[in-house]
Amino acid sequence: MNAPSPVRAAAPRAFLGTALHTPARGELEYLADALIVCRGDGLIEAVHPKGSPATAALAARYAEAGALVVLGAGQYLLPGLIDLHVHAPQWPQLGKALDLPLEEWLQKYTFPLEARYADVDFAAAVYESLVDALLANGTTTALYYGTVHLPATQKLADICLRRSQRALIGRVAMDDPAQSPVYYRDASAISAETDTRAFIDYVRAMPGNAGGLIEPVITPRFIPACSDDLLRRLAALARESGCYVQTHCSESDWEHHVVQDRCGVTDTEALERFGLLSSRTILAHGNFIGDADIGRIVAAGAGIAHCPLSNVYFSDAIFPLRHMLDRGVHVGLGTDIAGGASPSVLDNARHAVIASRRLEAGVDPALPRERRGRPSSRIDAVTAFWLATAGGGIALNMALGAFKPAYAFDAIVVDAKVPTSNLRIDAADTPQMILQKIVYNAARSNIREVWVGGRLVHTQGGEIRR
Repeated sequence: MNAPSPVRAAAPRAFLGTALHTPARGELEYLADALIVCRGDGLIEAVHPKGSPATAALAARYAEAGALVVLGAGQYLLPGLIDLHVHAPQWPQLGKALDLPLEEWLQKYTFPLEARYADVDFAAAVYESLVDALLANGTTTALYYGTVHLPATQKLADICLRRSQRALIGRVAMDDPAQSPVYYRDASAISAETDTRAFIDYVRAMPGNAGGLIEPVITPRFIPACSDDLLRRLAALARESGCYVQTHCSESDWEHHVVQDRCGVTDTEALERFGLLSSRTILAHGNFIGDADIGRIVAAGAGIAHCPLSNVYFSDAIFPLRHMLDRGVHVGLGTDIAGGASPSVLDNARHAVIASRRLEAGVDPALPRERRGRPSSRIDAVTAFWLATAGGGIALNMALGAFKPAYAFDAIVVDAKVPTSNLRIDAADTPQMILQKIVYNAARSNIREVWVGGRLVHTQGGEIRR
């Protein structure tokens, strides 16, 4: 796994308090009164457990330098949340018209909205609001789809850099007239490639981004919206540039069958043939991926953004999460704004658990219990939180989502004593119970501070104090 590039310089700090993380699938580590030391480059230097010889002396040294962050009673330090699938321009559409099939939702609401981002001022206002909301919900890393508009997508990169959110951003490419409306599509495969290349160059040359906090992503929207020529051009650009690739894959029956009818093979196999499947590829959804395609994804080292909430609205199927994990697929979570009606990765962690339970138990009461579901499909809250943190880091092949040396210090402070929230931690609660309560009950109001690369980037009150 690659260590994240150092972010813009932050002061060395140490964090003293109780931390929880899931460094491996199914594994919860509870670090009571631990000291986590963060270097000036934003990476973790060391994690000192309670009672170690170094803890007290180091804490005193950092306190004297004014660089010790001490968590209060009822506060817990957790890794920052990773969102592997966000449609940034759809933020104004959140919760709207989710009763429609995907293909109608796109044509009637989404494409007209995304076309408005030709207006850079409109784009700036929306993206400022979105990044602020995601940080407030604890999202320290986001994988964003922009629009076809180069200036608007550049503006999203500018905002993420200024707000110090770790972001992977793609200018959307879509040129096929059969699925892309005339008022909102690339003029040609060549112009789409040209603008994609220009966006890559822009991000890599951004002042203040030498550490790679913001990364460009090659983003064919999905096969139905892209010509074969465009898909081949973007694959060649991915090989040349080394950029990440993101696209949709087998999200709905409609998309799945459009690709099969056009290409004669499944979505996954088509992406492989075009050259877009690699260890730097994130596939959104993947609800109808079969075992042969699982093998392709595992062999390539690609990841899947599991979007349990939006799958309810647009898939009419439940992603076989545990089967994918057991087969070795790298999976993280995505909110899929705005197909998913919540910007919270924690919400989607809850829904990942619920969806897995529904798949295992089945939902048709007319069937006998033994015939109703798919055995051995459920996951628990620990696995869901791992998906939201370290699992997302693994899918990106980046050292994120856990409190380990050389990992980025991306973290959130969850406060269980917020009087207006539903989160309550009792003295008798075990570490497992504490994490379960956080996953199931913590809300935006409980996220008191958000840190990215050792920098405080959001506080509950909106003021950066440290």
